[in-house]
Amino acid sequence: MSAFRLLLLSTLGAFANYAPLLPVVPVWAAHGGASSAGLGATTGVTMATTVGAQFAMRRLIPRFGLRRLAAAGSLLMGLPTFGYVVSDALAPVLAVSAVRGVGFGMVTVAGSALTAVLVPAERRGRAVGLYGAAIGVPQLVGLPLGLWAAEHLGFTAVFVVAALLSVAAAPLAWAIREPDASASATATASADSTAARPVPPHMPGAGRELVRPTALMVAAAIALGVLSAFLALTPGVSSATVSGALFLLPAGITAGRWAAGHWSDRHGAGGLQLPSAAASALGLGALAASAAGGSAAGVLAGAALYGLGFGALQNDTLSVMFLHTDAHRAGTVWNVAYDGGTGIGSFGGGMVSHATGVPGAFATAAAVLAATTAAAVRRRRAAGGTASAHEVTAASAKVPRPGGEASTCSRDRR
Repeated sequence: MSAFRLLLLSTLGAFANYAPLLPVVPVWAAHGGASSAGLGATTGVTMATTVGAQFAMRRLIPRFGLRRLAAAGSLLMGLPTFGYVVSDALAPVLAVSAVRGVGFGMVTVAGSALTAVLVPAERRGRAVGLYGAAIGVPQLVGLPLGLWAAEHLGFTAVFVVAALLSVAAAPLAWAIREPDASASATATASADSTAARPVPPHMPGAGRELVRPTALMVAAAIALGVLSAFLALTPGVSSATVSGALFLLPAGITAGRWAAGHWSDRHGAGGLQLPSAAASALGLGALAASAAGGSAAGVLAGAALYGLGFGALQNDTLSVMFLHTDAHRAGTVWNVAYDGGTGIGSFGGGMVSHATGVPGAFATAAAVLAATTAAAVRRRRAAGGTASAHEVTAASAKVPRPGGEASTCSRDRR
């Protein structure tokens, strides 16, 4: 079996642990009597330790390698999950969530970097789309199924199955064979070595080029944190509507990532960032208004539109980051934006929902995303139409691959 297929399978197993527990753990904590702030903290703590682990990866990767860290991360996600069975009190739930977050941070950074290491640059857009599908399918199934199974089969069954799936992913990750040690080292080199992450000579600097995708990812992920933690607890929204929305949201994300991957291979990365962010904000705003008004159809349509836009945004921002910096830095920045935003949304959503209600938290997240998108549009106009990443790929410039091998990037990358 090819190394990239092993990566996809191990990613499926790890995210089959992450996805169903995203909405289930807050409900488990509510079962134990936690407050709104405590419910938000269950996801917030996971994301906080996730981000901490992602920052630590820059030192761990050169020493241990990507596949070993992906395998260890899968175990750190899976084994502690059995601990949820012990108690639904907030303190032990947060402790287990914190350890799982460390494992999740390791898995996400290693997976993103391996995608770049294992796949040639000219096929990377589609590879990112496939990797997104491996992330999206467990969410497509797990988000609605986790809540249904917890209600009909019990929380213990959900926790045990989720734990076993992540543990099973560890040997798959361990079996991945990276191209060679030098390629892995180059792909995962940190900011300590600027030579290891060369930037195309026509770019004024990689840091500035990461600002827009990072800001948009954080804002869009804030919304995901609010939705995943509180959609199941929205007054007046039936469990069937919640399950439907939690199915359509990851379905939209998966479809959006897949479509954006094909788009970027044909037209270059970067052109979908602002339209997809705007679509996400519109969908989330519709969901917030529908949740307040009790419209099941509006909640479902809003979740689908938000997911579609967020999926396209995920793929396009990661592809842009791969163009402007090395695989490790791109994977770290992207995942920190995603997971940090999710954690902020969960924490902040708990406080806002306490003051305004759950629909108010959704509306606040939509406003944040809309404001961030508008600021990105203004900045682009103020820059006088500075070349975007999709225009960069149109140039016949030599862009080093993560393995150090130069490849010619063209506008129509097939």
